[in-house]
Amino acid sequence: MSKRLARLNEQLKREISALLRTGVRDPRVGVVTITGVDTARDLGSARVFVRILGDEAERDASLAGLQAAAPFVRRELGQMLRIRRVPELRFQEDRSMDHAMRIEALLGEVLPEGGGEPDGSDDPSGG
Repeated sequence: MSKRLARLNEQLKREISALLRTGVRDPRVGVVTITGVDTARDLGSARVFVRILGDEAERDASLAGLQAAAPFVRRELGQMLRIRRVPELRFQEDRSMDHAMRIEALLGEVLPEGGGEPDGSDDPSGG
């Protein structure tokens, strides 16, 4: 990824976060954190990864609210940013944290308690 595209992704992340906090009034949009933005090289589209708090129904409702607010957010970004083409925004739930927690739980089941050597050789006191 080019430095220019990486900078644009970071700026989009910051600006979209601010817009969601202050400008989007859709009651379906609950507590949402932007975890990342992945913009296509041609600036035609951008995937906006979000972390949404709540149960499955609340997450689905928030995602629907975000999709409905996407044209508004895009229009606002067009007025703020100095870029030729504002990408079409596609909000997508970021499940990487869920995936990491699942792996952690599986490792916890497989590895011995304490995560050290079974013979006690990781005891710092030497004894």
